[in-house]
Amino acid sequence: MDLPKLAIAALGGTVSMQTGKAGEGVTPSVSGETLLASIPGLNTLARVTVETLGLLPSASQDFEFLLSVLAWAKFQIKQGAAGVVITQGTDTLEEAAQFFDYLWPHDQPLVLTGAMRSAAQPGADGPANLLDACRVALAQNSRQRGVQVVMNGQIHLARSLRKTDSLALQAFSSPNVGPAGLLLEDRVCYLRSPDPRVVLPLPQQTSHKVALLEASLSADTLLLENIVALGYDGLVIAGFGAGHVSPDWATEIGHVAKEIPVIVATRTGSGSTARATYGFRGGEMDLIRKGVSMAGFVCPRKARILLWLLIGCQQQDEVGRYLNG
Repeated sequence: MDLPKLAIAALGGTVSMQTGKAGEGVTPSVSGETLLASIPGLNTLARVTVETLGLLPSASQDFEFLLSVLAWAKFQIKQGAAGVVITQGTDTLEEAAQFFDYLWPHDQPLVLTGAMRSAAQPGADGPANLLDACRVALAQNSRQRGVQVVMNGQIHLARSLRKTDSLALQAFSSPNVGPAGLLLEDRVCYLRSPDPRVVLPLPQQTSHKVALLEASLSADTLLLENIVALGYDGLVIAGFGAGHVSPDWATEIGHVAKEIPVIVATRTGSGSTARATYGFRGGEMDLIRKGVSMAGFVCPRKARILLWLLIGCQQQDEVGRYLNG
């Protein structure tokens, strides 16, 4: 039987980390090829190619780097890959997955995974997560689902995934909707059908900047007052509750929204912003009147990625459509 082709890229992160000198902690040092060698039997499932595109802690990634990884992944599909798997650090896993999902045009799966325990620790979860991710990327029922993340036996859609614990093995969840699927006895089992997707064009510029500020009790407005002068092209606010800010913040946000696009999301970690419930100064109705877009279920970090991409392809005026689509 002719086996399908599977492409794997290693970017670094905890899944690639080993101890160097005693007492100095773990750092990225395990290549994709070495990680692949820890998964016997994978070559019975697919013809696997692996490349190490970086050995970075995921906080060191940037949009330019992710665009280069995306180009690599698209090339693998052009070369006949049935699916693509990317290993990276979990600190920014939810953001990288969403970045790719906004730009992934193919029916073939793009699957991200990582690890919460380094390769140096007993019970390291990286090999199991990678094998699960490969199974998902090869599964016929994974097609047309965009970018997904596989961790700890669960499959999550990029748009719903959040890291909700700093160190626990079960660090990832999908608030509001739950996982999209599970790995059961080596079978890829989805819990619901694929949803329609909208894919953005690639950004034509990448030098622009989008700020993310979090509302907090009794916060001053100094950064808001200077956000345009500082050269930012867009602003995302992680607001209180259903998308609220203080009266002073509301005033300054109104000024900013006349100059650059502004999105207000909820900082709570779950749930949606409101649209027509609260009428006080700084409530969502007040902010909408001031020209602000409400993020709905899109978390602040992912709203920032969306706005950066939209500005990059000169579609920032369409932000409401993508937030509510």
